[in-house]
This record gives sequence, structure tokens and C-alpha cells, in this order.
Amino acid sequence: MNTVLAGYGLVKKYGSTTALAGVDVDVRERDSLAIMGLSGSGKSTLLHTLAGIVRPDAGEVLLRGERIDRLGENRLSALRRKRFGFVFQSGQLLPELPAEENVALPLMLEGMPRRQAVERARRWFAPLGLDGLAHRRPGQLSGGQAQRVAIARALAVEPDVVFADEPTGALDQATSTEVVRLLTSVTREQGAALVMVTHDAEVAGHCHRVLQVRDGRVSGHSPYTVA
Repeated sequence: MNTVLAGYGLVKKYGSTTALAGVDVDVRERDSLAIMGLSGSGKSTLLHTLAGIVRPDAGEVLLRGERIDRLGENRLSALRRKRFGFVFQSGQLLPELPAEENVALPLMLEGMPRRQAVERARRWFAPLGLDGLAHRRPGQLSGGQAQRVAIARALAVEPDVVFADEPTGALDQATSTEVVRLLTSVTREQGAALVMVTHDAEVAGHCHRVLQVRDGRVSGHSPYTVA
């Protein structure tokens, strides 16, 4: 598999605190990578740096061989919208919009007509077990359903990489297992890579690789388990 996303020698400091201390990481096509570590270990900073949300103080981030950490803010923002998908712990769905419009929103923000965007959004409802929920607002959804809508929104833009920051942190164990299985399988089927921060070893076990971060450094990792 080809490398989609890579970070080399990543350093990030906040005042006297070193969040990343020379981290190297790569993510391949259809790969799923879980990043684990204690609170304050640097795991979320690593995800945000790879996603272009945080700029490293040193090192480089490459997307399909193109260095993105040096892009201007407008180009970087456009890249995040078009080539990255995001799933957060709370889902971050807009409460006033029905599920189908929450999924379609990133497409409409890129100029796609509403009708076309909603039609594309609806394609994700059956694969993610959301049949019959397209017109429900977030307040009418369970936690697991809301996270599946968030996954659909992340995948609707057909991204190169999906970034998930504690996507099951607010869910019970059974729902967490269901959501992470869907997240890992659907991203792989769509040809996207997945980078996920989690504190849950069982959730991480559904990924192809696990990267352990401690004090801003990689303290351990598992090798690739799939071809």
C-alpha cells in the first residue's frame, strides 16, 4: 500500500512544555492507526498536527508526498475541507439541521447544490445503519446514531484521511464497539485511511496498528497486520 500521510521529526512546544519531541509516523492507504497515551502524552497534538490544525515547530507533514505544513492558511483550510474528514467525541452536529443536512453540509460549503449534496449524503445512511433517520435532528438520535451521522459526514467528502478524536469516548462499551467497527470497515472500503486517538484499548484493537505516545515521543507500536 502507498503512504497517504506522513509526519517526520515532528516537534511542537507550548511555552516550556514539549508536546511532541521528534515524532515520525506514516499512514498507508486503507490503513487504520490508533494513537494511544495518557492524558498530556501528546496524542491529540499529534493528531491535530497531522490534520493541519496545529503547525509543527519543526519537522514536516506530507499528504501523498506534498508538504502541507508550509501551506498558507487559506490553502490549508481548503485542503482540510476537501481531503480530510473529522469525527469528534461529541459528534458536533448542528442541532437545528436534520441528519441528512448535517451530512450534506460540508458538500454545500464547497458549492455543491443542496439537492445534489443531500442526495449524496443519503447514500451513506444504509451502509451505516441509519435507514429511516435522515429527517431526524440530533436531539432525536441516540449517542451511537449521532456518531454514525458524524461518520457519514466525514466520509461524504470522499476524503484521503479520516481523523477521529476519541470518537467513542461518550458511548457505552457495546455502542463503542459497534461504532468503531463501522468506522474502521467503512473507511477501508472507501479507500480512505483512518487516524484515531483513543484511550480505550479495546477500541484501538480494531485498528490495523497501534501507536503508543508518552511524553511527546513514540514509546511503542504494533506492526502492520494487513497487506
